[in-house]
Amino acid sequence: MRRFPPERIVCLTEETVETLYLLGAEDRIVGVSGYAVRPPRVRKEKPRVSAFTSADIPKILALAPDLVLAFSDLQAGIVADLARAGVAVHLFNQRDVAGCLAMVRTLGALVGLPERAEALAAGFEARLAEAAAAVRDRPTLRVYFEEWDAPMISGIGWVSDLIGLAGGRDVFPALSRQPAAQDRIVTPEQVIEAAPDVILASWCGKRVNVDRIRSRPGWAAIPAVRDGRIHEIKSPLILQPGPAALTDGFDAIRACLG
Repeated sequence: MRRFPPERIVCLTEETVETLYLLGAEDRIVGVSGYAVRPPRVRKEKPRVSAFTSADIPKILALAPDLVLAFSDLQAGIVADLARAGVAVHLFNQRDVAGCLAMVRTLGALVGLPERAEALAAGFEARLAEAAAAVRDRPTLRVYFEEWDAPMISGIGWVSDLIGLAGGRDVFPALSRQPAAQDRIVTPEQVIEAAPDVILASWCGKRVNVDRIRSRPGWAAIPAVRDGRIHEIKSPLILQPGPAALTDGFDAIRACLG
């Protein structure tokens, strides 16, 4: 890092963009992921320098960043290229709600705004706890979350955590602790056996086809299919491990389980 606090930050995923805006540090952002849509004005205010697994390295270097923020093993190659070019990079790897909250606090420390970050994270925590308390005595619904359809991939850790806080129970809790999508692949038969009361789907980057889910062979007997409880949650809300998932994504889950 060339200076502290960093004055020129590039964000390769959405959650750090939104967090910096919420911390009032948006003026330091000089480049963002092409998937960044929160807050909406980011699309007009910041140049786009990356997708998720690819990035325009020359464009990033031309921005002369003090710090680049990345996420997960899927961006390890981008990080390596930037590191070889002499750029300071912090790669987050949060996979559950606790990790999302830690990301907010860590990012606040990295940009010299720890008090603001603590207040933001504490606010998220309090809101989640209040919502969980409100449904504590309600019957628990079995929930299958589908992150992708071909192959079928079940929900990651933060999604599973949020389902639990909303009063549901993830039908594949052990799989949710697997960070890699390929390790969360399930079969149609496993979902039939799990008999979820509610199916939530968020196919990253494409619209969910509820009719296709409903018409899968043997699924008519699944309680969620039988009762018409199949719901799409938009991927920018729930598949972003940060403020979006902790707020609007969580609210979407609560609405589907209500």
